[in-house]
Amino acid sequence: MTELAGAAGYLLEAGLLKRARRSGWWIAGIRDPESIAEHSWRAALTGMVLASLEGADPARTAMLCILHDTPETRIGDIPKIGHHYLDATDPETIVADQTAECPDPVAGTIRDAIAEFEAGETAEAQCAKDADKLECLIQAVEYRQQGDATVGRWIDSSLAALKTDTARELAQEVLEANPLAWEQVRARPSG
Repeated sequence: MTELAGAAGYLLEAGLLKRARRSGWWIAGIRDPESIAEHSWRAALTGMVLASLEGADPARTAMLCILHDTPETRIGDIPKIGHHYLDATDPETIVADQTAECPDPVAGTIRDAIAEFEAGETAEAQCAKDADKLECLIQAVEYRQQGDATVGRWIDSSLAALKTDTARELAQEVLEANPLAWEQVRARPSG
């Protein structure tokens, strides 16, 4: 086994998130919900935007968002209601197992990021946590636009979980926007 075999294994494991669906949406009646990876990708984009507006580090925030659900390769995506009945292993323990064979710099980067996200104390972690909830709200708005009227609870709970003023203000803009309005926006020629 080479030094990079553990990193390769971690990357292969992370690929499960491309196939694993966000299970909470099944409760809302969404037949083919987004994958965990799809959620994490837009959460990273959302986190970058929030961090830019909040004066936090956008790159660090995006990294926290990309990694925040990686423990779900081992425990799955437990919907909110499931947390009332299950005691899942903490993300830091799962990530320690996931990265046990990784080179120290890789393992340290991932473990530190998960610990930072879970602690929620840095500006970047706060933006990442808000991005996680705001992305859920955005997805719910899109599902609602597609005709699913059962997502109101997801919108309300996501909105209630936001901590930063910027995230709350951005959420209001999303709620008032036409999800396809971006299609009409064109850059104005300069000069």
